[in-house]
Amino acid sequence: MKIKAAVVEKKGDPFVIKDDIELHDVGPTDVQVHMVASGICHSDEAIRKGDASLGYPVILGHEGAGIVEKVGSEVQNLKPGDHVVMAFYADGLCDKCLQGIPTQCRNYAKYNLSGTRFDGDDQFQENGKHISDMFNQSSFTTTTVTNQRNCVKVDKSADLRRVGPLGCGYITGSGTVFNTLKPRPGQTIAVFGTGAVGLAAMMAGKISGCTRVIAVDIVPSRLELAKELGALDTINSKEEDPVKKIQDLTDGYGVDYAVDTTGLPAVMKPALDALAQGGTLAAIAVTPHDFTFSTWNDLCVGDKKVIGVNMGDAIPQIDVPRLIRFNKLGMFDYEKTEKFFDFDDINEANQASVSGKVIKPVLIIDKDYQPGK
Repeated sequence: MKIKAAVVEKKGDPFVIKDDIELHDVGPTDVQVHMVASGICHSDEAIRKGDASLGYPVILGHEGAGIVEKVGSEVQNLKPGDHVVMAFYADGLCDKCLQGIPTQCRNYAKYNLSGTRFDGDDQFQENGKHISDMFNQSSFTTTTVTNQRNCVKVDKSADLRRVGPLGCGYITGSGTVFNTLKPRPGQTIAVFGTGAVGLAAMMAGKISGCTRVIAVDIVPSRLELAKELGALDTINSKEEDPVKKIQDLTDGYGVDYAVDTTGLPAVMKPALDALAQGGTLAAIAVTPHDFTFSTWNDLCVGDKKVIGVNMGDAIPQIDVPRLIRFNKLGMFDYEKTEKFFDFDDINEANQASVSGKVIKPVLIIDKDYQPGK
């Protein structure tokens, strides 16, 4: 079938909406999804501009939500009409998947970042020529074919225009706290960068019982939102030294945990310096930059750790419904970070994300969708 999709023809090009893209047929374990909405993530921009590459031309998007139209003969847990959020693909068969760590799937890169389907075929073509896909999903489309393992079934009461970003940005930030750092009640955390990922980490810190949740950024409006979403303290690092301020707020000790979502060396070093003895910094940004520190002075003397975390060490089928439940309880207000854009305005939406004007742009692909139906 032919679909409408936003295509990046070559490195650095803007998105171009095309309506003649050829979509792969549904295979035995595949699911065809009618797209309702998709978040725009900084990873999409990183690939668009060439900081990372899946090969060009490419159809991006990996925070999709939609309605199942068709399923393959071996699909067991989904049926037409089901509402789904789409996340990454993991094979479920390797030792890491069997240990419950699908983000460390031995074939993660092959399945999500190769530009082809999990079976090696083209997901998309134009006039018979290959177009790369993303995360075995590519949600900047009107219809896509993905695998049942990419999909998280959600209740039809969930607004599909809002839940797509749970498949990446929100589970990355919150999962880093819930699944990886696992702070105990009474511990302290500082989050550097209050975009969607950072705010998700911050809200997760509050839910986990951290008594000192500190948000660090340079944009006053974002810091105000951080306070609204549960930060006990905010620091504008343009106006004051974040390390000194964090130490002042923690009786001179520093925080037990820090999360960096910026990927900027000038931010990551203060995040490391702001740790208390035995503290841990989680670096979770998609970035082309290097981060330099002294093994002895920065790590060993303070018994500190720097760790990388992929996708919040999440199991999407568990983590996404958990975040929806938290949201219903008023504990995880992700909708306050979102702004809707028409699909045709994808370049405007992406620029709003890049500039920081909008925390989480969401493309409305099906304008006729009505929540709860």
